[in-house]
Amino acid sequence: MSDDGGWLNTYVNSLPERRWFQFLSKYVVVPFWVWRDGKPKLPGGPRPSPQPSDSTQRMMNLLMPLKDPSPIGRAKAVMALAQNVDEVFAGLDNVGTVHSARFLLIEDHICMISVYDGDFSNYIRDFISTIGSVFDALMLVVEGGDKLRPCEKNVEAFIDWVRDHDLFQAPDFPVELFALQDAQIGKKPNDPPHAVESLPRSLILQLHANRNISLGGGYRGYPGYSAAQIRNKLGVGW
Repeated sequence: MSDDGGWLNTYVNSLPERRWFQFLSKYVVVPFWVWRDGKPKLPGGPRPSPQPSDSTQRMMNLLMPLKDPSPIGRAKAVMALAQNVDEVFAGLDNVGTVHSARFLLIEDHICMISVYDGDFSNYIRDFISTIGSVFDALMLVVEGGDKLRPCEKNVEAFIDWVRDHDLFQAPDFPVELFALQDAQIGKKPNDPPHAVESLPRSLILQLHANRNISLGGGYRGYPGYSAAQIRNKLGVGW
């Protein structure tokens, strides 16, 4: 609600900072919303787009939960990568569509953050065909990874697993969240149209379903050069 100087608006705008309101929201209001109108967990990864430019510099934010989050378990995850670092770099070079990739250890997860061109499923297939043995080693320390080994023989299941553990990428325009939530439960998007005033509530409920998200599609660009020019000079092609 906008602040027009009235006492009621001033009081309402102050509610989120009041401890009793924070307690009530956390333990009563939000749980009631979830029970009454919970939102579905939205899939990770980029969404299909008819725009050719949307197939370049796509992001993958893969969060893989560790079986053993203790210091020893975390060390095992680090060693699984450290022992295969040359294979990782050679494999990513051979994929040919990867702009950048890095592995991170964040709390109880080992994460792969990468930027690539093209289709998500094809990207996963390509790097499994080139560095599948590395992911076989990783799956030994990742929760739920045993049923995916060897990755080269379980490619489709691995693709589904990666999509499920890739961060949901929130739309750049927040109101598009309505359509994504509708489509996920099989409803015709925005029919009937959603009230813009209900967007904060929908966002809160979505953050309950997707605790970790990527905020928007991110900035993509090359100062002074197009992606096509750079790839052409490198002889990479499309």
